[in-house]
Amino acid sequence: MIRGKVFGGLGLRLVHSVVNAGTGKVPLKMWTEGLPVEGVARSQLKQTAALPIIHEKGIAVMPDCHWGIGATVGSVIPTKAAIIPAAVGVDLGCGMMAVRTSLKAVDMPDSLKTIRYAVERAIPHGRSSGGGRGDKGAWRGDEPAEVGLRFRNELFSDFTRIAAKHPRIAKGNLVNHLGTLGTGNHFVEMCLDETDSIWLMLHSGSRGVGNRIGMYFIELAKKDMRKHIRDLPNKDLAYFKAGSDHFDDYLYAVG
Repeated sequence: MIRGKVFGGLGLRLVHSVVNAGTGKVPLKMWTEGLPVEGVARSQLKQTAALPIIHEKGIAVMPDCHWGIGATVGSVIPTKAAIIPAAVGVDLGCGMMAVRTSLKAVDMPDSLKTIRYAVERAIPHGRSSGGGRGDKGAWRGDEPAEVGLRFRNELFSDFTRIAAKHPRIAKGNLVNHLGTLGTGNHFVEMCLDETDSIWLMLHSGSRGVGNRIGMYFIELAKKDMRKHIRDLPNKDLAYFKAGSDHFDDYLYAVG
């Protein structure tokens, strides 16, 4: 079944198909018209649709969907009184932000080399030394005062509280990754809009602690469901039920 919706005065029509995932499964709303979807991703979506905790309105599948750990990346999975850590993912804290500056294109020099080098000097990026003490992508005792201050005032108390119950998440990089960029597809970019205003756009990584929290709670959900794990279509789809201790701990850890 093909459905479409026109948004406002833009005349933009977004089309999606509703796919019956099978008996006892919620529908898949595929916003992928005209685009290829991996077979492994389709299988994964159908497995997720079979879970008893998925809302009956179904799962929304975005154009960029692809296979992931347990849950398909690029899918929106509404749940009822439960949460699937693998569906939230392991890139906790990864995000994007754009800020418009007061500068215009005419304010920029012909070459942006000097600005680029200044950004690279100011923000640790990449990874070296296996992520150890000499890692160029982390602060090495030289973090700006504001970084340490924000960690102590805004993060330390809550993190210490959850780490006291789950010490494994505290074993690794913390403040030395705060305010750093990461590796892979993370970037700092200068952009122009239609008025020639200069924007700064940032895509920062989850860094070590985000990945640790994600992986830890995925494994913890599997342990909590060990009596029922064989009933799951995929063990990575293990979930916490609302009201359980680990459900509340997980929400606190990612909140």
